[in-house]
Amino acid sequence: MVAGLGLALALPVLSAPSANALAAPSVATQTTLNVETHDQGGRTKATVTATVTGVDGAPAKGTVAIDDGTRQLGSVFLNAQGQATTVLALPAGEHTLSAVYGGDAAHQSSMSAVADVQAQATTTPDFQIAVSALSPSSTLTPGSAGTATVTVTPENNSTLTAPMFITLSCSGLPDQSSCTFTPATVEILSTTPTSCPAGSPSTACPPTSSMVIQTQAAGEALAAPPGTGSRGNPVAWALLLPGALGLGGLAWGTRRRRWLNRLALVTLVTLVTTLGMTACNPQYFYRHHGPPPTPPTPPGSFTVFVTGQSSNGVTAVTHSTTLALTVK
Repeated sequence: MVAGLGLALALPVLSAPSANALAAPSVATQTTLNVETHDQGGRTKATVTATVTGVDGAPAKGTVAIDDGTRQLGSVFLNAQGQATTVLALPAGEHTLSAVYGGDAAHQSSMSAVADVQAQATTTPDFQIAVSALSPSSTLTPGSAGTATVTVTPENNSTLTAPMFITLSCSGLPDQSSCTFTPATVEILSTTPTSCPAGSPSTACPPTSSMVIQTQAAGEALAAPPGTGSRGNPVAWALLLPGALGLGGLAWGTRRRRWLNRLALVTLVTLVTTLGMTACNPQYFYRHHGPPPTPPTPPGSFTVFVTGQSSNGVTAVTHSTTLALTVK
């Protein structure tokens, strides 16, 4: 018995493999970027298409961010073919565009080669709008919020003779959600910086606004207002019973006596009044059951359009970019 026990103690202890060890390793990816430019309205428009594929040849899923140097201009979802396309309005000058894939549970992140783009020079005051990734995450749960920084870069603002005001807005949000900007309007002067070197204070950079996207959690049904029990209204019953009897009498006597016509009119008015005091009243459900619970923000993938608009009193100038939002 002792020898057997000693042999048992000498055997190595084998542990079950962990869940991480059993999980399949993520697949490396390759991201490519194609840029096509054309001039429109005195400035350069760039159509950028990013393609992300795994080393196994299968298209990747998730989102791609489009960067200009170290600044993110926007983000967009990959389609079923692993491609994402968006259109950017570029200020005059040189730009270094790249696509950055953030990866997902099955794919590793990757970055495309840099595409050098020369945007057309113009003398008309204008602006470009860019939005950073949501923080703390681009994936929100109902009831949570995310914050992004919107940067408005002026173009040819040295020729301004009066301030240019850019009003910010967003669209494409899921139901039961909202976005707010602080500030909602930014001001561009002739002296507003057009670039932001690393380490520069905010006063030496283009103006920014903080955008908060707020989702809504599922609410609970609220209690009915006090004093509105489920018992019937005695006044309503007092009016309903005679009214019903009166209508029954109309079945046999309407044609025989003229005074029954008058009784029919009085009974009809009484019946309508009674219905307004019972369950046919639109306020009945609220008074007896309280307001319905608030629905949560629905899950899904949403492309939020962040737009800036400026007007000189005659024409409006509008530029926008996209932000990829996921709700789970």
